[in-house]
Amino acid sequence: MGILAVFALPLLLLGISGIIYIYQTVIWLVSKSAVQNKVVVITDAISGLGKECSRVFHSGGARLVLCGRTWEKLEALYDALISVADPSTTYTPKLVLLDITDTDYIQDVAKEILNCYGSVDILINNASMKVKGAVQSISLELDKKIMDANYFGPITLTKAILPNMISRRTGQIVLINSIQGKIGVPFRAAYAASKHAAVGFFDCLRAEMEEFDISVSTVNPTFICSYHHQPAPGNWEASIWKFFFRKVTYGVHPAEVAEEVLRTVSSKKQEVLMANPIPRAAVYIRTFFPEMFFAIVASGIREKLKTEQEN
Repeated sequence: MGILAVFALPLLLLGISGIIYIYQTVIWLVSKSAVQNKVVVITDAISGLGKECSRVFHSGGARLVLCGRTWEKLEALYDALISVADPSTTYTPKLVLLDITDTDYIQDVAKEILNCYGSVDILINNASMKVKGAVQSISLELDKKIMDANYFGPITLTKAILPNMISRRTGQIVLINSIQGKIGVPFRAAYAASKHAAVGFFDCLRAEMEEFDISVSTVNPTFICSYHHQPAPGNWEASIWKFFFRKVTYGVHPAEVAEEVLRTVSSKKQEVLMANPIPRAAVYIRTFFPEMFFAIVASGIREKLKTEQEN
């Protein structure tokens, strides 16, 4: 009995780990099969997240239409995808030039996108633009540019693709947004405002598209980054306010988000919040205890200003 007791816990943990691994593998395979032969449009495919989404959906057998602002970078992505994929199980991606901030041009690009395969099954709105700075230091022109990139661009393309989906009574629209569509972080007012606006639009769209069997999903990660940043000792980012929001600033790797987007498409989740406990708690505190939330934010601003004065 003593020997059995010694080995019981390790064997139990090993068994649980095996079950979790098998479960995750099955979910991954089901997710990939869900996009096989589907026409998937990815905007800003040449960004870090766009490349990862392209890789994941391409390996899943989707018929990709990759959009980006630079033809050379689109071609480089094309070469990277076809060099590692099995040509017998994948489709050759199609490339389309698209500047999401040029809303007057998007209607014509949408026609080009639809001409690739005659329809769109899944539209992934990935294009985004960031800006950081105090409200008074950001020009109104830059505010408008941010809104074009993060709000007017995605909704213009979505509206151009929607009639095709409505006529076929099928389709899925995915907005890759941000946790800042849920909470505002100081010195990112223009960015947070554009993300809030996008969430509002796609929430309404989700309800309106239900009768046409068109799914609308939003994926809200913390900041997307390629590595995890650690605040330097003594930096104001190590303050209590930044402790509260530290996982917001660390963010998640593009590969993690791409895999979550694939799962979201497969399961047709309506909304996903990719956040660790602290920023997730911040969202709920902002909703149910706004005064506490605002006090923490104000404290962080005061600490930042004090640190800058001391330096």
